Amino acid sequence: MTKKEKVKKAIQMNYPGNVPILFFNRDKEESDLVMIDVVKHYMGKKRDLSEWGFRWESKDQTMGQPMEDLIKSWDDFDTLKIPDPYDKTRFSHVEDEMKRYGDSYYLASLVLSGFTIMTFLRGFTDTLQDLYIDRDRMDQLADVVFGFEIDIIKQIKEYGFDGVAFFDDWGTQDRMIISPELWREFFKPRYKEQFDLIHEYGMDVYFHCCGYINDIIPDLIEIGVDMLNISQPNIFDIEQLGKDYGGKICFVCPVSYQTTSLSGGKKEIFEDVQKLVDHLGCYNGGLIGYVEEYESIGMSEENYLNCVNAFRELGRYN
Repeated sequence: MTKKEKVKKAIQMNYPGNVPILFFNRDKEESDLVMIDVVKHYMGKKRDLSEWGFRWESKDQTMGQPMEDLIKSWDDFDTLKIPDPYDKTRFSHVEDEMKRYGDSYYLASLVLSGFTIMTFLRGFTDTLQDLYIDRDRMDQLADVVFGFEIDIIKQIKEYGFDGVAFFDDWGTQDRMIISPELWREFFKPRYKEQFDLIHEYGMDVYFHCCGYINDIIPDLIEIGVDMLNISQPNIFDIEQLGKDYGGKICFVCPVSYQTTSLSGGKKEIFEDVQKLVDHLGCYNGGLIGYVEEYESIGMSEENYLNCVNAFRELGRYN
């Protein structure tokens, strides 16, 4: 069985045997899934310029944040330079990457997407306010951002990708950033249009979302998310998550970033992975392990290896 076949079986609940593992930023040659960026967010000598025009400010090894909003007033929107989605150089590295990683399952990564890009352009606070007080302008901004992504999606299949990866955070530690009702009204139809197109091309949808998003998991399943990457399993009731949604969507889970993978030991890391396998991976599939090296926020080398080994040793479907 190839890596790609194993991942497809996990997504389809078709018993691949072992739980596939996604290595995000290290040891990618070991990864069953490989992400390849198709949006240019790290351009220039300092890799601090996005093709959207904003610059990153970072004081450490983390991604950082945009230095300033590009749409300070809505007059700026009228002169906003929209990137060319049909710039073929965005795919110039794809062939070499796929040769390097062989029979893996390939995700075309939008890096950061949708609502997140809207907040980078308009500003986080202004974006939330304008969803209520200037909906017409927010419709225009969302149409530009989501439309840009749709035009990229239309080109992806021809390069041999198996799926498309979205990165759009919607949760705080205990609730959503906006109300679930507003999310369903404004954003859900836009995601559905994108996901329907991806499925039309025979590809899968990977959706990363930090924070507590339990309110909209049924909606994400309804509109076609195939793989849901929740990066903080510790803020969910994993047993209940499995009862409610197990077998309906394939979860992609790490050992929680903010807690166990940083401050836990081998015992705690292995216990967390066992819980994921027992409650999310008990449907002849439905679970993909996720490993990311997080030295920048305090992950030790020992704990990185403990996360890897836990998924490798415990990752067996029941």
